[in-house]
Amino acid sequence: MSEKTVINKKTVQLEDVMIAYQQIKDVVSHTPLQKNERLSEKFGCNIFLKREDLQHIRSFKLRGAYYKVASLSQKELENGVVCASAGNHAQGVAFACHKLKVHGKIFMPTTTPKQKINQVKLFGKEYVEIILTGDTFDDSYQEANRCAEEENRSFIDPFDDEKVIAGQGTVAIEIMNDCDQKVDYVFAGIGGGGLMSGLSTYIKSVSPDTKMIGVEPAGAASMKESLKENKVITLHDIDNFVDGCAVKTPGSKTFEICRELEDIIVVPEGKVCTSILELYNEHAIVVEPAGALTVAALDFYKDEIKGKNVVLVISGGNNDIGRMQEIKERSMLYEGLLYYFIVNFPQRAGALREFLIEVLDPTDDITRFEYTKKNNKENGPALVGIEIQKRENYQGLIDRMKKKGFSFMEVNKDPDLFNLLI
Repeated sequence: MSEKTVINKKTVQLEDVMIAYQQIKDVVSHTPLQKNERLSEKFGCNIFLKREDLQHIRSFKLRGAYYKVASLSQKELENGVVCASAGNHAQGVAFACHKLKVHGKIFMPTTTPKQKINQVKLFGKEYVEIILTGDTFDDSYQEANRCAEEENRSFIDPFDDEKVIAGQGTVAIEIMNDCDQKVDYVFAGIGGGGLMSGLSTYIKSVSPDTKMIGVEPAGAASMKESLKENKVITLHDIDNFVDGCAVKTPGSKTFEICRELEDIIVVPEGKVCTSILELYNEHAIVVEPAGALTVAALDFYKDEIKGKNVVLVISGGNNDIGRMQEIKERSMLYEGLLYYFIVNFPQRAGALREFLIEVLDPTDDITRFEYTKKNNKENGPALVGIEIQKRENYQGLIDRMKKKGFSFMEVNKDPDLFNLLI
C-alpha cells in the first residue's frame, strides 16, 4: 500500500449542495424514493429505495458530472474537458458535453463492460472521444490527467472535487424532502467516496441523528482501509468485478468527509451477485454490481436496523446482460451451491453411470463435465461442476465420493487452480 497526502479541511458545506440542486434540478431526473415491502418485511423495518438506477443515464453520476461541467468558465468550455471513468461518470460527462456542446475526451479501462461504452457513445454523440486504456480505473485516471495537462483541458474528477461532491449530494435533498418519516439510516456505496460525501454533508446538517453507512466491495475496500490507517492509501491489487466501485485510491477530500461516517461495511462480491439476482427475480429491478451493494449489506446489519427507517441508495442500473452467467456463478459459489472437482474416473465401463446414480443426489445437477479418455491409463481425470440444491448437501456429496472410491480434488479450495480452470 502507498499513501497520499490528505486535505485537512472539509471543503463542501450544506450551502454548496443546495446551490448545486438549484443549478441542476431542471436537468436531472428527480428519482423516486420507494418503500420496498418485501425487504421491509424480511428485515423487520421500513426500507426505502432511492432509485438512482432510474436517472437519465441510469446512475447518480449525472448529477456531479453535469454540475461540474456547467460550472466551468466559457474559456474552459472552449478548451474542452477530459475525464476518467469505469463507465457511469463517463456517461454523465458525455451527457453534459452533448447538452452544453462541449468537446470531451473520456478515458475508460479496457475492462469496462461493452454496455457502458456504448452508452457513453449514445449520450455524447459527436461531442465525445473514447479512449480505452489500462486494466483499472486508476490506470485510466493517470492517462486522463496527462491529457488534461498536455491539451489544457479541464479535468472532470469522478469523485474528489467539490462541485462533483455537491452535485452528488443533491440525492440527499430529494431523500429528505420525499421521506415523511425520520430517517434512521442511509446506506450508500463507496468507490472514490463522492456520493457518500455529498449525502453525508447534507444529511448530517439537517438530520444529525441519521446514521450514514458506507458499503464497499471486499475486493476494493480502499476507503475502509484508508480510515483504518488514518490516511489515504492505495491498494496494490483490487477485484474489478464491482466496476462502479473498484477504486484503488479514494479521494483526499472525500476521505476527510467520510471520517464522519458511522460505519463502512465490506461486502463479498459473491453476496453482491446474490443481491443482483434477488433484485431482478423478486423485485423486477435491474442493477449493476455497485447498485446492489446497499441491499447486499443488509444481512450484515440486520440487528441494528430492526424497527428503523432505512434508505438504500440504488446507485446504478447499467448492467451488461452478458455478465449474468458470471453473476449467477459467483452467487452460487458464495452461497455454497456450486462446486468444482477434478475426479479420477476408473477407465472401465459403467464408471460414469455409477457416479451419476450412486454419488449424486437426485436433486444435484452437473453444470460442467470435461473428460478425455486415455487408453494407456487406468484412471482418467475429469473436471466436474456440480450444483447442489442446499448448502447442507455438500458433506453428503463428499462422503459418497469417498465411499465409492472416486479420488478427487476440490478445485474451489485451490484459488490458483480455480482461476486457471474455471
